[in-house]
Amino acid sequence: MSRQSRVRGMMLGLALGDTVGGARGLVPGSGPLRAGVSTQLACFTAEGVVRAQVRGNHKGICYAPGVVLHAYCRWAFLQGVEAEKMRHRWRPHGGAWPDGWLAGVPALGERRGSAPATVTALSRIDSGEERMATTSRGHHALTRGLPIAVTGLGGITQAGAVAALTHGDTAAQNAAVHAAVLTHYCLTASDAESGRSVRGALRTGIAALAPRGLSPAVDGDSPLAATEEEHGRLVAAFQLAVGEPADASRLTHLAPDPTAPSALLGGLYVAASFPDRAALPTALDFAAHAPDGESVACVAGALLGAVHGVEALPVAQVGRHELAWVLDTLARDLVLELDDSPSGSEYVKGWDPHWWERYPGW
Repeated sequence: MSRQSRVRGMMLGLALGDTVGGARGLVPGSGPLRAGVSTQLACFTAEGVVRAQVRGNHKGICYAPGVVLHAYCRWAFLQGVEAEKMRHRWRPHGGAWPDGWLAGVPALGERRGSAPATVTALSRIDSGEERMATTSRGHHALTRGLPIAVTGLGGITQAGAVAALTHGDTAAQNAAVHAAVLTHYCLTASDAESGRSVRGALRTGIAALAPRGLSPAVDGDSPLAATEEEHGRLVAAFQLAVGEPADASRLTHLAPDPTAPSALLGGLYVAASFPDRAALPTALDFAAHAPDGESVACVAGALLGAVHGVEALPVAQVGRHELAWVLDTLARDLVLELDDSPSGSEYVKGWDPHWWERYPGW
């Protein structure tokens, strides 16, 4: 299975999970399917990752969380959140603003739910990146950051800093990092046609998060390592999924609220409960009935889509999703930028003369 298929599956899987979860599983049988706010923000995370990579290639240095913050500010502007403050802050740096192709997508300017911590933090951006974050543990710190998994373990080290832009709670930041690590291992799993690959990928990801240098993949001093308590919860959720899969009471216990740690444990439990490729729609429907089905199904959809690839997603639903083309384009462009740098670099001419206009490097 190609890397592109898996990244597309991850992006569209998180979006479909967000939508199915938001509808509590009662998805309309016809008509467009609306994106959730987690999906909107994930689009801007993906765009921010591409633009950070472009900047690094051309300038030789880049602080990626700052570029992603700029992306969230474009989302806020389109949503009408402190629009004049956003324009005043960013327009002097680059002429016409907001720039980049994503800012021209009408559906990203539509209200598709609430993201209170993100909105509150962005509204006080003038206070500085170090002081604008709220104390929230909300799940948007995690769900919007799932595309960071595509950058690999090196890039994932910055997932916590991206979450910390708006969510000051350490547990939320750690959950965002751990979810990205699990998604990374799902994106790189082997034997993708076998249900064993889902549990194998998750098992490897959990092992990589082991504390105190116990993991062969990640050093214990790494920001990717979980605490003993966090790691124990991940292990317990996985073991429950293997021993007692698809148990609604277990899901409620693991994911009782709309926080980032709940989204992580709930999404892990659902993905490991339904490892078979054909069971992906059933998995999302089950996840949708968690206390906060939106976040749990979003994480489960990303994990399962990353393992099985875009071909495993139900065409009848993906084809009606209002952001399907946008998500698919972002997924393809993420892979393209990371593998081939269409705009070139400081010393090498690129082969796509329009790439910088689509993804300005700032």
